[in-house]
Amino acid sequence: MTVIQNQISINRPIADVYTFLADCNNHEQLMPDSIYNWSSTRDEARFTIQNMAKLALKVERRTENSEVVFVPAEKAPFDVTLRWSVMPAGDNTTTAQLIIEADLNMMMKMLAQKPLEKLVGSQLEALKKTLEA
Repeated sequence: MTVIQNQISINRPIADVYTFLADCNNHEQLMPDSIYNWSSTRDEARFTIQNMAKLALKVERRTENSEVVFVPAEKAPFDVTLRWSVMPAGDNTTTAQLIIEADLNMMMKMLAQKPLEKLVGSQLEALKKTLEA
């Protein structure tokens, strides 16, 4: 199992960050330019990754002011879980963490690890920028 993770501090209360992340409709704002054909509801998002694959993710579990877990809604190229965790980090400050767990064979890992690391970093930066605007 390949695990890719990173975190960022956001100057917003934990409830605000959690509420944003708990709604799939908001995640389009966090996606890089290589994502297109986006459609979503509160519980599910469908999109295409440029030069790669179509993906459909659904919320598997929400734990209020703590965690939102996404899993594939349909057959995916590989097993993957996206886990957003939020933790209080002081007065009106929240630490947001994104963890991607992917079952990648060696060849897929060589191809996908760097893009997934970049995706995690860009989503965290976009979350901070969006919520602190």
